[in-house]
Parts: sequence; structure tokens; C-alpha cells
Amino acid sequence: MRIVFMGSPEFAAVPLERLVLNRYQIAAVYTQPDRPSGRGRSLAHSPVKRAALELGLKILQPPKLKAEEATAELRGIAPDVIVVAAFGQILPKVVLELPRYGCINIHPSLLPRFRGSSPIPATILSGDRFTGVSIMKMDEGLDTGPILVQSQIPVTGYDDTGSLTRKLSSISADMIQDTLVRWVRGEITPRPQTGTAAYAPTINKEQGEIDWNQPAANIWRQVRAYQPWPGAFTRWQSKRLEIIRSIPLPWPERIGAGQVVDLKKTGVKAVFGIGTGDGVLGVLALQVEGRRATTAEEFVRGQRNFIGAKLPS
Repeated sequence: MRIVFMGSPEFAAVPLERLVLNRYQIAAVYTQPDRPSGRGRSLAHSPVKRAALELGLKILQPPKLKAEEATAELRGIAPDVIVVAAFGQILPKVVLELPRYGCINIHPSLLPRFRGSSPIPATILSGDRFTGVSIMKMDEGLDTGPILVQSQIPVTGYDDTGSLTRKLSSISADMIQDTLVRWVRGEITPRPQTGTAAYAPTINKEQGEIDWNQPAANIWRQVRAYQPWPGAFTRWQSKRLEIIRSIPLPWPERIGAGQVVDLKKTGVKAVFGIGTGDGVLGVLALQVEGRRATTAEEFVRGQRNFIGAKLPS
């Protein structure tokens, strides 16, 4: 079975590595073109490209897969199946119809829940108790194809997008191997997606800014959903202050939104909290712009005037 693998972020790298480790024939790897990154704006490889380089695989990075030249090159590779995992481009009809076993997509949600490019942050923001991986046969719609297999896991209060991505990536790496074998053998009958569909659009940096008028539980989910990127942040002394880990706390009295309060004598895990529209957000770890991430205790020792401050709401 000749496989073409298409993917770009860290989520896709683990399934690729696992396929190679288990001696699946990867004819080529498609990933997004190198992008400027960091202060020097030097070109950076995608995680999938880095993995493919280490594995000695053929790598292709067409800016547009629908371009005639890119399609002709793919046709020359003659894949039996194309495996897609967060590739970053829409596959045109000509590509979808090229492999005899079709194009198989690994998607980190329980479809039709959260189609689109950001299903993992959307899962956390919505407070879903469960998520999972769907492997589907692709059609011309956006994550609308019939389901081949699904696997479900719980979402814990300790999960952020980083940890949940790692869990789902590992699960998908196991799933895709078994699914490919069974699919090629004709042992899987695709089933249409059922239930109410939701869409998770691309996230931008501005969405990370915290509105302290929101309930503490909502902000807690925002902190987890936007960790590690773009980060849930507020402002302190004209600098970006990112909340990395937090905990929502009920509070017997109303505290002004954005008001920083001392929690050291309350018996809770957090050293300080910030007033919200409903309850207090206890802060466990944070990072000031231009400095390393610290625990809340370390931060307060270095910013003695922080307790009692009022953050912009």
C-alpha cells in the first residue's frame, strides 16, 4: 500500500512517525511551505517536515495543491491512499478522486462536533466533558465526510490545548494503522455523520485577551484553551501578562472585575486571585512580557505592589 501523508503541525507528526516505525510505505510527505518565525524571521520547518527529514522521507511543499503542476506530481507518485492530518489546505476534487482507496482524514474531535481548524481549543472553551478522534473518508465539504472509526476520551480540568493535543495525537497514531488495514480489506462501512454540527474557526491572537467581566469558569476555560497559543492575557504596567495556569473559585462576596486579591490565608492552592463577573480566578502560573514564566508565588515576591492592583477589564 503506497501512502501519501499530508500534515503540518505537531498533532500530525506522531501518526507519521508511527506509520514509518511500523513499516508502512510512505511514498511522499506533503506539508506547508516553510514560514518566517521568531525575531529573526528565519524560515522554519513545520513539525511534520522536521519528522520527515529525520525519517529520510520524500518531502513536497506546494503552496497550492490545486495547481496543475502539483496535481501532476501527485498523480506521478500514484498513491493507493492519502492520509491527511491538519494539512492546512483544502484538497480539490481531482486530488480526492486520485487514490483508489480515497483520502482519509484524521480529525481531533467527535465529528460532527467541531469541524474546522481549531477543534481542540473549541472543545475546552465549550466545557465539553468528552472529545476524541474521528477518522473519516474525505469529500468536498469541510470535515463533512462519512466516518470510518471514532475513539472517545474524557477531558479533564487539567487539560489544556497542548496536553489534549498530545493525547489525541497518540491515540490517532494507533487508530490510523488499524483503520488503514481494515479499510483496504473492505472491513469498514463508512457511516454518515449524524447530530448537530459545530464549527471551530481559526484562532487569532486578539482572542486571547481576557475580559474580567466574564465568569471565572469561562476565563479558566479560556486560559486552558489558549495554552500554549495564543495565550490568555491581560495587561499590567503596560506589559502583556499571560495567565498560564489557573483555577476558578467561588467567592462569598463580590469583588470588582480585574481586582487582584490576596489568597494566601484562604487555604486554596493559589497565592492570589483576580475578581471576575462571577467568582475569583485563582492564578497558579503566569508570564510577564519579556520574562520567563513563573509561579504565582515567585511573581508576587518580585511585584510587591501587585496585590490590590486593578487590571483592565
